Parts: sequence; structure tokens; C-alpha cells
Amino acid sequence: METQQIYRGRLIDHIQLVVADIAASKKFYQAVFGAIGIPMGGEADDYFWADELFVSSVSSKAAAGVLTGRTHLAFQANDRATVERFHTVALAAGGKDQGAPGERPYHPGYYAAFVLDPDGNNIEVVHHGPASKSADAIKITF
Repeated sequence: METQQIYRGRLIDHIQLVVADIAASKKFYQAVFGAIGIPMGGEADDYFWADELFVSSVSSKAAAGVLTGRTHLAFQANDRATVERFHTVALAAGGKDQGAPGERPYHPGYYAAFVLDPDGNNIEVVHHGPASKSADAIKITF
């Protein structure tokens, strides 16, 4: 995947999270990005980034000394196995369970898992695929 490619016509160009503990966040997001196949784009002592997500410490020049509030981010997965891998590695990397992998009632085939990152951001990985006839929808609150 090209990490420096510019995309035009998207609703969101990029997102910045300002975190309390850059080392804990880097450990968490490196695990998440690895699970979903997204390479790290770059890093320094007070920030790192991948694709359109930029994460910095509160002391970073880019942060202006203010933490971001609680955010919900959803990353796309190519399949259900990736959703399941995300959930496992994110928990092992310091995340808190916010919803185990499973179908959700948002639309047929919406298969997702949710984990809170070290700053309490609600991180989701979702696969939009065919619905399972045997799976029960799992309710999740944001």
C-alpha cells in the first residue's frame, strides 16, 4: 500500500487524535494496523501516522496542548477473520473490550468488533459482507 498517495473526493481528508500516552497509543495502533494490513506511514517521538490517521502527544506542536475528546473511528476490513484478528490483538495491546466480533443490526452483513483504545476512543473494525443466517445481531452502544 502506498503511504504517501493523495486521494481526492473523500469526505474525510484526515483525522488527528491527541493522546495522553503516546507510547501506549503507538503500541495499540501498531497492533491494530498490523491486524488490518495498514502500514505505519511515519513517526517521531511525539507523533505517528498511518493512512489518514495522525496521532500525537499532548506536548506535540501539532496538538496545541489539548487532548481530543472521546472519538469513534471505524476502519474497514476485507473479511470477518480480520475483524476477529483486530479484536484479539487490540485487547492484547492494551485495549478494553467494547463489543466482541459479531453481526450488528445496522444492515445485513455488518460484522464488527469494538475496542476502547488507551484514551477511551471507541475503535471499530467492520466488514460489510453477506449476512449470516445463523448469527444473532449483537447490540452495541456508542
